[in-house]
Formats: sequence, structure tokens, C-alpha cells
Amino acid sequence: MNNIVNIALQILPASKEIHPYTLVDRAIEVIASSSLKYKVTPFETVMEGTYDEIMEVVKRAQQACYEAGAESLMTYVKIQSSLENVSIEDKMEKYE
Repeated sequence: MNNIVNIALQILPASKEIHPYTLVDRAIEVIASSSLKYKVTPFETVMEGTYDEIMEVVKRAQQACYEAGAESLMTYVKIQSSLENVSIEDKMEKYE
């Protein structure tokens, strides 16, 4: 799986003391600091890269939420793969 894939990541953190948006911001910071192309949307963040690259970022984003004070996470991942590379632009260009 060395082709470029798109993965949509939604992390729903829970904490008794910290607002979820604050925790989600930590995950987005991890994604933004990666070398991956990404797009933040209201419900999830879509990333573009190889499967292994993205899954490493997913793991780091979850860890960042825990380090920021999350007590638990619900994490949802959607993957689009193909025999050819897939891109965010292929799906979004007519809407932007």
C-alpha cells in the first residue's frame, strides 16, 4: 500500500475538565505539523499520503489528546484507497 490514499480522521475526546475543542486542537496541531496534505472540516480532518504515513499521524494525534488531558477517545477513520493514487482535489475541486 504505497499509493497515495485519503483518510478521514475524527477524534471525539472526553474529559471532565477540558472542553473537547481544546483537545481536538491538539490533534489538529499534530496533523498540521506533519508533512501531509490535509483539510480540516467541521466533523473530521482529511489527510492525503501513504497509508503508513497517515496512520502514524493518527497514532500521534491520539497520543496528543491524551497528553493534553483526554480521559478517553472515540476515534473514527475512513479510508479511500485505489490501485491509483487518490487526492483530496479529485473530490473537492468542483466545490471550491
